[in-house]
Amino acid sequence: MSVSLPASRANTTSRRCSRRTFLGFSAASIGTASARLAAREDSNEPPNILLCISDDQSWLNTSAMGDPTVRTPAFDRVAEEGVLFTNAYCDAPTCGPSRSAILTGQPIWRLEEAGNIHSTLPSKFPTYTELLERAGYRIGHTSKGWGPGRLEPGGRTRNPAGDKFESFEAFHVDQPAGRPFCFWLGSSDPHRPYELGSGAESGKDPSAALVPPHLPNNGVVRNDILDYCLEIERFDSRVGTALALLEQSGQLRNTIVVVTSDHGMPFPRAKATLYDYGTRVPLAVRWPKAVTGGRTVNDFVSLSDLAPTFLEAAGQPEPAAVTARSLLAVVTSGKSGRVDTSRDAAYIAMERHDGCRRDGKGYPCRAIRTATHLYIRNFEPARWPSGSPDPKDCARNIPYGEVAPSPTKTFMMENRDDPSVDRLAELAFGTRPAHELFDLQEDPGQLRNIAADAGAADTLHELDDRLMAHLAATKDPRALGEPAMWDHYPYYGRKVNSDWSVAPKP
Repeated sequence: MSVSLPASRANTTSRRCSRRTFLGFSAASIGTASARLAAREDSNEPPNILLCISDDQSWLNTSAMGDPTVRTPAFDRVAEEGVLFTNAYCDAPTCGPSRSAILTGQPIWRLEEAGNIHSTLPSKFPTYTELLERAGYRIGHTSKGWGPGRLEPGGRTRNPAGDKFESFEAFHVDQPAGRPFCFWLGSSDPHRPYELGSGAESGKDPSAALVPPHLPNNGVVRNDILDYCLEIERFDSRVGTALALLEQSGQLRNTIVVVTSDHGMPFPRAKATLYDYGTRVPLAVRWPKAVTGGRTVNDFVSLSDLAPTFLEAAGQPEPAAVTARSLLAVVTSGKSGRVDTSRDAAYIAMERHDGCRRDGKGYPCRAIRTATHLYIRNFEPARWPSGSPDPKDCARNIPYGEVAPSPTKTFMMENRDDPSVDRLAELAFGTRPAHELFDLQEDPGQLRNIAADAGAADTLHELDDRLMAHLAATKDPRALGEPAMWDHYPYYGRKVNSDWSVAPKP
């Protein structure tokens, strides 16, 4: 899907890029980030790391990306004084698995139980936070770190994001002089539920709401989006407070600040799906000591890339199991546009979310997202992707329980007979074929599956081959024909199905 930047930023980027040729750079031509950093003054002083991560926010919903209904001055500052990424994707559009990928630098299909939500993160998978702590960093988190799930079954005694603090301020007040820190500034915003009507009551204009093309464009949906935007602003204010505190203490220059989200918005055909509104996230990186600001980068990056990025910036080796790629060469390159031409695709996965189907099974699928196409491989197309229509199988006894309760969902379910809603409701709640292919030049909203079109056959085969080759190379059991255990791993949330089974039936 193409992105239109605000005019001021787009013009600035154009002027900046006209003075440089940024196309054609490869990872090799950029050179090693470590070599460049070594030439900088005070290069031996390790950076602080502040990861600010919202809960359920899609990529377009910041004012830096042009959303007129949300005000995000903290994100905008990080983007303007650092690097704004326009093609950042989560590794999985569900909380626990996405956060596990961020922490480990590995895709969810390599993480066993951690590929499911309400599961665990086995201790055999090292995290960047724990590795930095061993290297002398002080680590901590606030609000939502890794989760939801139970850590004890995985052999852990504390959240891998670090000890929990009431706020970043509470953590920072006791920070020893001269010791670097790595802090996970988590949030439960904009996760549902919302206070109904709070967005409009705050003064937001429903007519200005950005309604995704897969949702009905009416007052119910617009006001639901305003409530969502208000919670994004609450998260952003916490980021702003942390930036001000670091600035006051003189530590902001040598602090890597990353602002992002674990996955997309909690609306139908978004969260818990592999479409852009479920997987594409905001991402901005600021580090004045080593990163030239005011840049927009269009490379395809994954949130799992953050783990090796942080380790490399801190001068620490990454574990051999890490398959993600450090972004340090990109962010320190001084370039805009396409910087590393090898970063031309994102790979995304889904296994079990809340298990709102018979036997508590998931909806396993994988995707490759390029600049021109989105291709999705659904491994169990006979299952209901959004959860069973039978409320007995679903969380909170609500049909299609993988989709969080909301005014938007209720409207779409109750108005399926309306011709203006019926097709959108089917896209949100209906079954899906084994193969989905979307031409993003013709269909940026990803509403028309062309996988069965004769004219798309070559593209379908090319992307399927590329996806499966990547999965096989990174040892995804589903690509290797090995047992895929995600349907059968223990579930530590509230089991909602009367016939839930975590072991294969005879």
